[in-house]
Amino acid sequence: MSDVRHVLVLPDRDAAEEVAQALAERFGVDEEPRLVRDALAGEDDAEDAQWLVVLRDENARLDPAALDAFAGEWDGWREEP
Repeated sequence: MSDVRHVLVLPDRDAAEEVAQALAERFGVDEEPRLVRDALAGEDDAEDAQWLVVLRDENARLDPAALDAFAGEWDGWREEP
């Protein structure tokens, strides 16, 4: 078993929550992803925060390119480790 993780970067909390819900439908993800607020350096305002959706993929079955395209539907992207 490996510790493969995918990190999807989204522009706001609403987009991150929508992505987290849609992952199960689109990719059959069983485990609920973690949502993490990522404040930009030096910014205190929540409006200037990106949101991360962290997804474990222990069996490495998810296609990184497909996840990147999926996140792009919400103006986001998949961060390379």
